[in-house]
Amino acid sequence: MDELNDESETLSSLGDKIARVSDIYAERFAIERDDLWHLCKLSEELGELHSAFLSLSGRGRDRGKSEAELELAVEQELADLFAHLLLFAKHRNINIAQALQTKWFRYLSSKPE
Repeated sequence: MDELNDESETLSSLGDKIARVSDIYAERFAIERDDLWHLCKLSEELGELHSAFLSLSGRGRDRGKSEAELELAVEQELADLFAHLLLFAKHRNINIAQALQTKWFRYLSSKPE
């Protein structure tokens, strides 16, 4: 259970830091962040990650970018998606570490069939 507490603290700290950045952005552009906004941002960021990956893998236009630039774009879009996932969880008061424990990590302690 100590691992879960450590993971919760790490995710919570990241979520708090990301929320501060999001607060700055929302204030600067007068954005009201409600349930729908958070969910739509997840979809938007997943689409941008998809596009960046397609470009990197040669299945989309590279727009004259080098492979390193395309790889960086994938990394940045993944960071955006992860940040917005944590923002959504924070907005909905979801402890993502606990949710992972009950949904995924419970299989780590079970014996294979």
